[in-house]
Amino acid sequence: MGIEWTANLSTGVDWQDRHHKELFKRINRLLEAMNLGQGKEEVASLFDFLDEYIAYHFEAEEQAMSRHGYEPILTHTAEHTRFIDDIGSLRSEFREGPTTGLVIKVQRQVVDWLLNHICGPDKKLGEFLVTAAGGRTSPSGMR
Repeated sequence: MGIEWTANLSTGVDWQDRHHKELFKRINRLLEAMNLGQGKEEVASLFDFLDEYIAYHFEAEEQAMSRHGYEPILTHTAEHTRFIDDIGSLRSEFREGPTTGLVIKVQRQVVDWLLNHICGPDKKLGEFLVTAAGGRTSPSGMR
């Protein structure tokens, strides 16, 4: 059973929602692989994706926060840093030898963080950006 993107997860910012939906797809790949007994192989792929995703997505959010003077920027970026650290710790564990328990731990931590971060800080940021951008939610350069 995968995790489903629903309208209540939308931040109202097109590029931000597209990024989040892509992460949902990747997590669902992991869940599907786990069901097929191939979770260990897919976790390695997820880590590679997260390296790129984290750099691109967090940078986009942090640039938008900075550009529009978002006051809780330090709190929001601290959450990003904590997630990066958590993924780094999980990757270190993975290098020591992938186990089924670790695959489940990765899946749970990424899903929990994603849902909590989207429903909390990212929704607040989205509301702010929609207002600050005068309703324009697709700034140039954001894909």
